[in-house]
Amino acid sequence: MRKIFRHVALPVTALIALLFVPPGLLLAQTPERPDILFIVIDDMNDWISPLDGHPQAKTPNMERLAERGLLFTNAHAPAVVCNATRTAFLTGLRTSTTGVYFNQNDWEESPVATSVRTLPGYFMDSGYRTIGGGKIFHTGHNDRTAWNEYFPSFDQERFPDLNPDGELPLNGASFGGRNNTFDWGPINAYDSETGDGQLADWMAEHLNEPTDMPRFDAMGFRRPHQPWYVPQKYFDMHPIEQIELPPIIENDLGDVPDAALRGNFVTEGSSVSGQTNMALHQFVLATDQWHEAVQGNLASISYVDAMLGRVLDGLDASGRADSTILVVFGDHGFHVGEKSSYAKKTLWRESTRVAMFIVAPGVTQAGTRTDIPVNLLDIYPTLAELAGLPIPEHVEGTSLLPLLKKPDTDWHQPTIITNGYRNHAIIGDRYHYVSWSDGSEELYDYIEDPHEFYNLANNPQLSNIKSELASWLPDDNAPDIRSR
Repeated sequence: MRKIFRHVALPVTALIALLFVPPGLLLAQTPERPDILFIVIDDMNDWISPLDGHPQAKTPNMERLAERGLLFTNAHAPAVVCNATRTAFLTGLRTSTTGVYFNQNDWEESPVATSVRTLPGYFMDSGYRTIGGGKIFHTGHNDRTAWNEYFPSFDQERFPDLNPDGELPLNGASFGGRNNTFDWGPINAYDSETGDGQLADWMAEHLNEPTDMPRFDAMGFRRPHQPWYVPQKYFDMHPIEQIELPPIIENDLGDVPDAALRGNFVTEGSSVSGQTNMALHQFVLATDQWHEAVQGNLASISYVDAMLGRVLDGLDASGRADSTILVVFGDHGFHVGEKSSYAKKTLWRESTRVAMFIVAPGVTQAGTRTDIPVNLLDIYPTLAELAGLPIPEHVEGTSLLPLLKKPDTDWHQPTIITNGYRNHAIIGDRYHYVSWSDGSEELYDYIEDPHEFYNLANNPQLSNIKSELASWLPDDNAPDIRSR
């Protein structure tokens, strides 16, 4: 695997001088650093109006973001579950480097992950005031050393969900018992009463507070993660009789390897919990609720878009929008019936692709976009470089600064997504390659076949393309930290 390490070259005399200068004084003597507003959205796929994920998406504030800066149309998560992907983009390390592959992992049990400074901690050490709120790290796995303040608190990282009236679950599913999240339906509440509404209002107010330090403000929206319980008006935006289902074909899974099915679905006789991709979608089909499920996801996305709008309004009212770097993205994708699948945890495009925007005043141009494949792992080095800070040597992502300046820059580096030990996807500028730990493979031409219906891995005419993408597979694959 080709790895790129960056070093900041300084004269020897300057390096010696830096050793004897207090960090606070050093930062005070440097030019004013930009503020940063970092927003991660839970389970946010490409069902937004600036992208092509679903034709009925209604997300005017995502459009507002796209009009301000650079939209990445081919951005992907480093992993396909919350804890693994967040650990990756917040440490700057691939999951195959840390061994943090699943939600059950504790990143603080990984010697590699704990040997580096997380992104907010790095900015704190560099003289920034770091304030976070909501779900940034995976719930219960926060880095308390990285924040000056946290909202609502370190012990309560987000507000509890509001439930709709009536007996739960509304859709009749019994998966997960009392902790079930597989449900959808409207709640009788104002936006300001919901968890994400309170978070958005807090951030909008916080952005208007004066400070004499550069700011690293971060927040994590809970929606559109299930259960899809949002105010009625967002369901009304997507009338059930008009809902369009995702495109499918008969026997879509007939050409995928067994490893993909074992990794993503329940097979006959399995003792795995029923709350898995195929079991969930089978329930949706058996109870004729696919339209309702699609409506619930679209409603949740429209809701979180509205909460994002509150934060953008707060940023504009602060008078600092022109000096604030804004990055907004989803933590991984989400299936709503595509490939007979539901939720995440696959290496197909529905699960890996995310919405991602960067607005960097003086660097990005308004209303631009790029189709080059990039990764959330690239956020850490990009923000460091935009803030004029050295990129830490441990970081495995690539700074996107060249793309921010020139979206059509020549860029021939594919991106890597991981789903468990030695299971990887490599996405290039046209083809999507999947390598499973048992040696089986998938290959899709996502330009000609955007829904990835046809596995081309056995096509001899594409063997060179497959080999080139395979050359980017990670050399090192750390064991799952749970097995240590």
